[in-house]
Amino acid sequence: MTDADSLFTHGGPDALGAPAHDFSTNANACGPSPGAMELVRAADLSRYPDPAYTALREQLAAMHGVDAWRIVLAAGASEFIRRITTWVALENRNGHGEAALPAMSYGDYAASARALGLQVVRAPHAARRPWLAWCCDPSAPLGQAQQGIGETVDALPEGVPCVLDRAYEPLRLEGRLALNQRQLGRVWQMWSPNKALGMTGVRAAYAIAPADAQDAVRTLLRLAASWPVGADGVAMLSAWTQPGVQQWLRDSLVTLRAWKASQTALCSEMGWQVWPSDANFHVAKPGADDFAALLKRLRAAGIKLRDCTSFGLPGHVRMGVLPPASQQALKEAWTSAA
Repeated sequence: MTDADSLFTHGGPDALGAPAHDFSTNANACGPSPGAMELVRAADLSRYPDPAYTALREQLAAMHGVDAWRIVLAAGASEFIRRITTWVALENRNGHGEAALPAMSYGDYAASARALGLQVVRAPHAARRPWLAWCCDPSAPLGQAQQGIGETVDALPEGVPCVLDRAYEPLRLEGRLALNQRQLGRVWQMWSPNKALGMTGVRAAYAIAPADAQDAVRTLLRLAASWPVGADGVAMLSAWTQPGVQQWLRDSLVTLRAWKASQTALCSEMGWQVWPSDANFHVAKPGADDFAALLKRLRAAGIKLRDCTSFGLPGHVRMGVLPPASQQALKEAWTSAA
């Protein structure tokens, strides 16, 4: 294992290339969105984007009903995670603070905190000196509602920034976010539409700042590199605001619900323990004596599953919902491997 492997544990293509049936990512398997893809292909790659992203920020602000200054663009969610953690660390450089995380979460929250000298606390209410708090709903890796999210937001000391990762909100297949408008206005909302559009190769995201965070926004803009989002990312985020693309997304959720029902049924048929989920992915525990060997055999057969060991769930896999043909390939590979 290389240093890069140990630092960045993600799904998707690996040293063997792109798997034929990739259950390891949470991208919308109905994608890519045709409308969004059309705009990305038509993007003018011969020119720089507007460095202030004026029109794009206005489009996103209108979509969410907020002032344009509250839109902070980023070169993907992971870049924003690192940037806002950097801001927090710089603001508190003379102390020893904590980053409050859910019990299980996306690895980049903790990686960024540790890289910048923050102690990671895996229970929001247990943080004694919180400098930064993270929430995610639907959660990663379980795809469930984050328990007590409203109480977590309300319990934070005044002035402590809280980021709500809404990457999977557009891919929510059931349930709803348990925050009222006051609580939602308290947090930074981080959106990464490339998952919902089935275009994870386009690295672009944005955050909506709290209504009283103008100084913080100015600092985050100063911390950003020039042109963090390229022309392809601008095109994708612009497409995200279009009614036709949003309708395509709503239609895709109907298909994903049907695929998810058949996929979880298949996992149960194979003897796997399936965890409940509100999103387009779920966690399962295969019945295997040698878990690592099983994953290798399935990968060799073109099936990639996301090992949940890095989330604190050894022996479990996270599975994005894929079409019936991929589910059949999984069944055949499992039968052969078992």
